[in-house]
Amino acid sequence: MNGLSQLKRLAPGLAVAFLLCLEPCRPLLAQNADAPGPVHLRVNLLGYRPGDPKIAIAFSAHPLARDFEVLNAADQTVVWRGPASPLPDAVWGRWHHHAELDFSPVRLEGRFVVRLGPTNSAAFEIGTQARDAVCGALLEFMRHQRCGDNPWLDAQCHQQDGRTAYGPRPAGAPIDARGGWHDAGDLLKYLMTSANATAQMLLAYRIAPAAFEDLVREDGRPGTNGVPDVLDEARWGLDWMLRLHPAPEELYHQVADDRDHWGWRLPADEKADYGWGPGGPRVVYAANGRPQGLGKYQSESTGLGNLAGRYAAAMAMACQTWRHNAEHGAFAQRCLQAGVEVYALGRKQEGFQQGNSYGAPYRYHESTWADDMEWGAAELYRATGDSRYLDDARRYARQAGTESWMGRTEARHYDFYPFVNIGHFALHDLADEETGKMLIGYYRDGIERCVTAGRRTPYRIGVPFIWCSNNLTVALATQCLLYERMSRDPRYREFSAAQSDWLLGRNPWNSSMFTGFPPGAASPRNPHLMTTRLTGRMVRGGLVDGPVYEQVFRSLKGVSITQPDPLAMFQSELAVYHDDLHDYSTNEPTMDGTASAILLFALMAE
Repeated sequence: MNGLSQLKRLAPGLAVAFLLCLEPCRPLLAQNADAPGPVHLRVNLLGYRPGDPKIAIAFSAHPLARDFEVLNAADQTVVWRGPASPLPDAVWGRWHHHAELDFSPVRLEGRFVVRLGPTNSAAFEIGTQARDAVCGALLEFMRHQRCGDNPWLDAQCHQQDGRTAYGPRPAGAPIDARGGWHDAGDLLKYLMTSANATAQMLLAYRIAPAAFEDLVREDGRPGTNGVPDVLDEARWGLDWMLRLHPAPEELYHQVADDRDHWGWRLPADEKADYGWGPGGPRVVYAANGRPQGLGKYQSESTGLGNLAGRYAAAMAMACQTWRHNAEHGAFAQRCLQAGVEVYALGRKQEGFQQGNSYGAPYRYHESTWADDMEWGAAELYRATGDSRYLDDARRYARQAGTESWMGRTEARHYDFYPFVNIGHFALHDLADEETGKMLIGYYRDGIERCVTAGRRTPYRIGVPFIWCSNNLTVALATQCLLYERMSRDPRYREFSAAQSDWLLGRNPWNSSMFTGFPPGAASPRNPHLMTTRLTGRMVRGGLVDGPVYEQVFRSLKGVSITQPDPLAMFQSELAVYHDDLHDYSTNEPTMDGTASAILLFALMAE
């Protein structure tokens, strides 16, 4: 049954509207049924739920055919016909003709392809279970990144972490900083990213507990322990975070620095030398709220608010998650006490603590903090009922306002982290009506700036293509969904879907941005990841950094690609992406980006 027949049967008035809008579109498209030259089609390779927006993209160097079809993938029978909607003045590299192919009314379940002229898209699924495996796949990558005891490699590593720098203990004093997650393709560990990952996974479980299965034990090995895997992973982060706060006035924020980048090896074969011998203890930086750097480069740190706020949020949510569990009640109280103590450090020393580098100019340049203190205060109020935290949350909310990367074309690496202000969402259901409307307005302002920015591409991607653009894309889609939960306003649902579709193949390169996922689809096969390179095994679910401006790719030190570039025909000055081992700017998976994507897909599941 074609699309018009379905509309006539289900909604006669809508069919009339469909006919009225169909004819004005046609003169903008080629009148020939088969457009000359190659046509490329891009869809969400994971698939769609029946009620999702479903908009494919077609592009060519020549005018496109005016109509498209949706076909059953097995027998090629047509289930829908509709008009292609041209995108005037939309250019991406050599491709000057683009059109949207909207088949959102198709709710049939099954496996399908989109056809325009003689070209078929990759096959995709429509069904209620289309996204059921996503969160589990992404958690596989989180376990892959575990430090101390790594279930993916079935090996222990970095058992001597570490020795302190920047007090309050004497320089080089031993401290137990084992555990946590390796940050990305390298083996550093950051409280900055790990606290965010932990808190976002706990929030994902709060929002959509049914999205998570119990397939592994707490050590990350196959089995069951009666605990959803996302909580096992969050607990791994919480245990490490507790080690970084060994006393009420002490907090540590980074293990190792770019001296880690000495060569390719498995984590258990560490040979980096931080002054205590090859493969020995690694430096552990104390959070003191001041500029740091043991080598050539100094950070611009001004305080502890960013670290303290996210730490407090994670610990307060841990308390809320486990305090009614008889077996884990003591753990919940320990988390709450740590959250209260560290939040007090942030309140005493407001500002931001950045990451540290040693011999390279690259570091995490976070320069915001009020949003994090807002989040921590909101969750501490939820955990304790102490109204002082609620007062703080309101104050920090106004201070954070709409400050964001959204609408900008440039930003430093990890500036405005963690890219979406979860504090506004955490506070919203605790706030009075006036404050609630203010928080919704803050979210809407940022999204509108991104909607405007998205008009520069045929894909409506509303982020700047700076380093880790995929993390921004996840954050934007997340903010749209959180906005809808807060306001009950669905106006950005299609825009949000465009962002998540981009991550899953509706992009020029026809590739998912998650390693080894979805099964059987195009995805990063040569990530900048030592473990997969040296073992020959692929890990599922790691979100790679994503496309960058061509000028960013050319400016970074140590970046290269294998020649010739198999994706060359799809590159643009606006953005390039390379599925290449040597491109750490676009093809390196990150732990925190993956954790943020877990929250996004939990929201989509809910």
